[in-house]
Amino acid sequence: MSVSAKERVVLVDEDNQPIGWEHKDQVHHQATPLHRAFSVFLFDDSGRMLLQQRALIKPTWGGVWSNACCGHPAPGEATAAAAQRRLREELGLSEVSLALALPDFRYRACWHGVWENEICPVFVGRCLNPPQPNPAEVAAVRWIDWAEFAEDCLRDDQAVPAYSPWCRWEARQLQHSPVAREYITPATQLLAAS
Repeated sequence: MSVSAKERVVLVDEDNQPIGWEHKDQVHHQATPLHRAFSVFLFDDSGRMLLQQRALIKPTWGGVWSNACCGHPAPGEATAAAAQRRLREELGLSEVSLALALPDFRYRACWHGVWENEICPVFVGRCLNPPQPNPAEVAAVRWIDWAEFAEDCLRDDQAVPAYSPWCRWEARQLQHSPVAREYITPATQLLAAS
């Protein structure tokens, strides 16, 4: 049995109250119910952002570049704990200090007839160790300057997505988040300003 077949996703109502659960490999389809998720953006001390190319075998947005990590909390699992779990599973990173930057982010997006429909809080954090991608989850990783990435997100052609749609939409909101700015701004600039 695959990992996704074992994973359970929390289904929620419009107020983000749990109403049940579904197996991950059965929840994403043409009528995907609203469910809980999360996204993580990681930055290095230079203010560069970590991108991952989703594994080509993923049924949703396989091969597309996206933010460092995303996933779904299991029933009864805190969202921050789920984010830490997925950082370990996808990138081999542990004990990354995360801050909640966009607590109420929500989106819907379609990929080859499969819909995402998620309430998706967004975390940011500092990456101090080199990622060790799990090839079952991640095809490749690379660092990108935030300014270049943000510009790409504003002009990205959705017909041929360079980045996942949630990644683009989250990035646009992160630019206005005081929490995220502490990570986007290089640590050297923060030290100079203090």
